[in-house]
Amino acid sequence: MAIFPFILLKNKDYKGDAQIINHERIHLRQQLELLILPFYILYFFNYFFNLIKYKNHYLAYRKIIFEQEAYDNENDLNYLKSGSWFRWLSYFKWTI
Repeated sequence: MAIFPFILLKNKDYKGDAQIINHERIHLRQQLELLILPFYILYFFNYFFNLIKYKNHYLAYRKIIFEQEAYDNENDLNYLKSGSWFRWLSYFKWTI
């Protein structure tokens, strides 16, 4: 879990997992892009909207626009250097 400016890990073995660390660093950048507090507001609003839409916790979580960007790019360890800022906006869909 990323809570700016920290990455909190359930297990200290995850500290050496480049994929997990990259995923959480993507969230740190998203938080910076939105000046931190608005990120959390949008994150939770998106989750609750998805929960109503999909009626499934796991699917609602995976459909959060910030999670989609992080999961799609967690294996690209150069993503934060090469990826454009505010790319999570491309995951936003206006459909219900």
